[in-house]
Amino acid sequence: MTFHHDPGKTMIQLQHVTKFFGRADNSVRALDNVSLDVAPGEIFGVVGQSGAGKSTLIRTINMLERPDSGSIVVADRDLTALPVGQLREARRSIGMIFQHFNLLSSRTVRGNVELGLEIAGVGSKERSKRSSEILDLVGLGDKSGSYPSQLSGGQKQRVGIARALASKPSVLLSDEATSALDPETTRSILQLVKTINAELGLTVLLITHEMEVVKSICNSATLLENGRVVETGKLVDLISTTGSRLARDLFPLGPVEPRSGGTVIDITFSGGTADRPVISQLSRTHGLDVSILGAVIETIDGNQAGRTRLELPGSPGENDAAIADLRSQNLLVEVVT
Repeated sequence: MTFHHDPGKTMIQLQHVTKFFGRADNSVRALDNVSLDVAPGEIFGVVGQSGAGKSTLIRTINMLERPDSGSIVVADRDLTALPVGQLREARRSIGMIFQHFNLLSSRTVRGNVELGLEIAGVGSKERSKRSSEILDLVGLGDKSGSYPSQLSGGQKQRVGIARALASKPSVLLSDEATSALDPETTRSILQLVKTINAELGLTVLLITHEMEVVKSICNSATLLENGRVVETGKLVDLISTTGSRLARDLFPLGPVEPRSGGTVIDITFSGGTADRPVISQLSRTHGLDVSILGAVIETIDGNQAGRTRLELPGSPGENDAAIADLRSQNLLVEVVT
């Protein structure tokens, strides 16, 4: 079961999208000139705190909320320009999963999965075949006759994912889909999303306030704040970008304790630089007593990467040669104090 899209540069493209809520004399700008590009087959995370505009963003992508200005193109179709009938048909290429599952308690698992197909007028034989196929994919082939009240939270979310996949979409939107789940269940659902992405070639856009989710499965991410894009890019590029807030949140080392007489630096490494004996070489080459203040190592988009915080004796000026040496090794070095 493979979902196809003629590969172009983007699967989802937002250009200058703005959305207001409320009356003109007392309106709130929920989205402010937002532009995004999501590549085909990518898992793209939109991260931000509560009130950042994440939910409004995801609801504009499937046109549950119509933007006041700007355009939204999904699978080569400008949704903002489509009449109602064509928009309804275009929405079938967009699946969505929700934080609180949104299952119908009076329907079985199979009934929930088939609901959208019924509404679309798909025949019962084809509905049954497709729901069986998808329930096997999400690991619930033996639960087709169960009701939501008989399922765990993780199983309910798997039903939600199966329902979203029933119409064979090219895009899957996830609205905080794991935030109501415990950590172990969250990991299993994220792994399922990753498997679906890989096996079906599905483009996934997820919104979350948890950096662990972004770290676990995303290829790219956008930081949204007060309805505006603060930062966006591929994770492997962001972690090598000076001053990146997303990179800082991916490798949290905490605040720097006030110290005197030393220079505190953060070294970020990825890919081929991850397994070099950087600190021991630094100590030997420059005759420095190096103190390690903290370290975080993760696998980001299939690459080992991390950040180490060091204290070097002396002022930044006295450590110019050592810092230049580190930077010459393609390491990102930021002077913290």
